[in-house]
Amino acid sequence: MEPIRFADDEQHVLVTGATGFIGQELVRALIDDGHSVTVLSRDPERARSLFNGRVHAVGNMASLPDNHRVDVMVNLAGARILGARWTERRKETLLQSRVGTTRSLIEWVARSTRKPALLLNGSAIGYYGVQRQGDDTPLSEDSPSQPVFMSQLCQAWEAEAARAADYGVRVACMRFGLVLGRAGALPMMLLPFKMGLGGRTGTGRQWLSWIHIRDLLRGIAHLWPREVTPDAPGKASPAAVHAYNFAAPGAVQQADFAKAAASVLHRPALLPAPAWPLRLALGEQSDLVLEGQRVVPTALTASGFVFDYPDIRPALASLCGSVRPIDRVG
Repeated sequence: MEPIRFADDEQHVLVTGATGFIGQELVRALIDDGHSVTVLSRDPERARSLFNGRVHAVGNMASLPDNHRVDVMVNLAGARILGARWTERRKETLLQSRVGTTRSLIEWVARSTRKPALLLNGSAIGYYGVQRQGDDTPLSEDSPSQPVFMSQLCQAWEAEAARAADYGVRVACMRFGLVLGRAGALPMMLLPFKMGLGGRTGTGRQWLSWIHIRDLLRGIAHLWPREVTPDAPGKASPAAVHAYNFAAPGAVQQADFAKAAASVLHRPALLPAPAWPLRLALGEQSDLVLEGQRVVPTALTASGFVFDYPDIRPALASLCGSVRPIDRVG
């Protein structure tokens, strides 16, 4: 498999959320492509160890000198969305882990003596809120948000990132669908199928918008020069703020995902998981699993990006040789 090329010359990249599933994959791809990486981590020593001492690690943005060279920032920080019930306290934690970290980046940009060219800011397709079953309308980057928590969280995160434009930094908000890789959510999603206990969740009619981890990294590499070079024909102007849906064109209904997973693993998909236990356990959060969104990558494909994995079955087949839990540090 060909290595991913982000830029022709060495770039200095700051990555937050570098020890998570996506962050680890990104940092290793950046290093392999010859770039210098600084990571922001609650535990800098463990982060350095995770990447075999090949990164510069800081515990907070206040400890990063104002003259530290940063060409591109990739902001992936944020507490895990799925898991603990969304109490008011948990919602505040989710908000601060995203908006608070992003604010610290913007404050550093404000005082830096050499401004970064680009901020690639993580977000999620939860920006569009809940798409009820039976509504098959494709959601593009121009689709409206909703007054529900997940949408409001993404709106606040993107709004804070957009402040970088005040300092001449171009901003690309990457709205991720479910990211499929050998770590992250996929191992747990596949476990029931491996045990022969898989099947649809709820009605199975809810839409699942996803992206293969390699296409996510390729998408970042694709946008990089287009957003950094403001005078390229038809590309971003200085201090522009753009949104991109990072989701494969082949969104599927959850029952079709179950069939594809079972087929790839050579297992049955006969045991449906009822909706009510998820509603009971997760409350509002269960909408992420039981409702979903049908998202299309309009802006990304319009920019010329071609997916390696546009369809779910080949994407799963490429990943099912080995799936493992992520080695996560703070």
